[in-house]
Amino acid sequence: MTVQHNLAISALRKAYAEGAISPESLMNDLREKAAEYKGHNIWIHLLSEQEQSRFLNALKDKDSDTHPLWGVPFAIKDNIDLAGIPTTAACPEFSFTPEASAQVVQQLIDAGAIPMGKTNLDQFATGLNGTRSPYGACKNSFNPEYISGGSSSGSAVSVALGLASFSLGTDTAGSGRVPACFNNLVGVKPTRGLLSATGMLPACRSLDCMTIFTYDTDDANQVLAVAEGYDDLDGYSRKNPFPNQARAYGKTVGALKVGVIPEDQLKFFGDEAYEQAYLSTIGKLKAAGIQLEEFDYAPFDEAAKLLYEGPWVAERYIATQPLIDDNPDAIFPVVGEIIAPGGKPPATDLFKAQYRLNELKQVCDKQLAAFDCLLTPTAGKCFTVEEMLAEPILCNSQLGYYTNYMNLLDMASIAIPTQMAANDLPFGVTLIGPAMSDRFLLSVARRLADTYMLTQGATGIEKTLAEATSNTSPATIDVLVCGAHLDGLPLNWQLRERGGVLKETTQTAPVYRMYALAGGPPFRPGLILDEANGSVIDVEIWSLPAEYFGSFVNGIPAPLGIGKVRLEDGRQVSGFICEPYGIQGAEEITALGGWRAYMAIKNS
Repeated sequence: MTVQHNLAISALRKAYAEGAISPESLMNDLREKAAEYKGHNIWIHLLSEQEQSRFLNALKDKDSDTHPLWGVPFAIKDNIDLAGIPTTAACPEFSFTPEASAQVVQQLIDAGAIPMGKTNLDQFATGLNGTRSPYGACKNSFNPEYISGGSSSGSAVSVALGLASFSLGTDTAGSGRVPACFNNLVGVKPTRGLLSATGMLPACRSLDCMTIFTYDTDDANQVLAVAEGYDDLDGYSRKNPFPNQARAYGKTVGALKVGVIPEDQLKFFGDEAYEQAYLSTIGKLKAAGIQLEEFDYAPFDEAAKLLYEGPWVAERYIATQPLIDDNPDAIFPVVGEIIAPGGKPPATDLFKAQYRLNELKQVCDKQLAAFDCLLTPTAGKCFTVEEMLAEPILCNSQLGYYTNYMNLLDMASIAIPTQMAANDLPFGVTLIGPAMSDRFLLSVARRLADTYMLTQGATGIEKTLAEATSNTSPATIDVLVCGAHLDGLPLNWQLRERGGVLKETTQTAPVYRMYALAGGPPFRPGLILDEANGSVIDVEIWSLPAEYFGSFVNGIPAPLGIGKVRLEDGRQVSGFICEPYGIQGAEEITALGGWRAYMAIKNS
């Protein structure tokens, strides 16, 4: 058995810096190790020493200090192009050799990353299980009798078994999340369009996105920072807004409100081990002080069913039409059974489905907006290979119960491992947010990692995460209000019409005095810091979209302004304060404990 290297990016860079290993010796070790796992059917094309030499030689002209992925090995799902290496999409008859690498792949290589090879997948990325390939079923990294998850099967297993530091997959229905769950990895399903799709063979072009598998959220953020980028050649590419940049990653702090599925809408398909693992995960969340509230999963489930039961299967038909027309026997039987009907739905079916999807999206987005994020099981059951082959369509549909809606509804998600289930297979959950919430979700996942600390994939190597900076959602700003902006009072519209949401009702630290300022209506209070003679004051905290914070502050008249206000629990929040000169001629109302009490007396 070859040596087991710690391939976490920080550990690998440290080993390079100390001279403990070289990129050349590491790649040789990894090729030897890959041979030991030949029966797992991970690779369609493992790069030879000669094929890899061009990337290793290029490292000599790259400074490791300025190339964040210098010497870091990665795997590429074989529906993503690597220049000079065949792309097969797990269909030999489809194979072609691209002259250029996919934009994402090239950006990773430019940052110093070294391709290990092209990985096995469910043919044409059709499936969530990893058994639909003429190159053999890709087997679970913990127990080869079980499925690896798909379609990005080989990409996940290569990382889990310590053959790559990270890998690229793709995701239409859950292929960047289910394999992460079954192999104890972090799976990043980014916002559609955040990563270029140039050089990626689409399954459903309007829905697909590349995905990233890593051991932890630190590595995920680092790889995502290199991989993302707007692409003029990709009609679905989107620019990443400031609140979602790599610098926004940290560890969320403070109150966290998470939506969970009601018990009667959960499905584990007879897998008691996974059901108990989920309940245990939820229990640990509660113990960690995270607020959990239920949301209605029914509209998400209805949207999910549109993917395979609706007209979007026509996009899969488009991607494979030349083979279907000219050589249908080249297509894996189950894949052909799914794709072939895609040529039949009329355009009217597509429009009807789009109408319904938009209706469902409104309902789902409204529910999502009430939480910091949603949390679901990533999968309800991990099937054996035998079970999957016996009922390929039914089992695959069950694998997608918690995943199939995501890209249709334009949401972002992070799959994270939480514990080993009683059947000795890894279990995990998925965090869900709106488009461009990727870094916030990673920051929530980083917070949860302290509760669910597991090993790196199936390697047995302990995770060592860097100390994380405190982080709140950069997409919103918490604003403390204490007077006319309180819920239901005359100026509250200034928050609500900007999309503000009441986050909590609380009190300040006992260091403030409150005054009813002269003038009005509207009548306004002034909050003054007084360490020696202050008291607690009732306040509200509103979450305001960051893009509207400036216009809100711009409308605040003197002597009021926004500064940092201390809360009873020690937090500091941006909120209303008053210049000292403003209390001239004002009435002190500190003893009443808050503005509502004062207004009740004033209006009585």
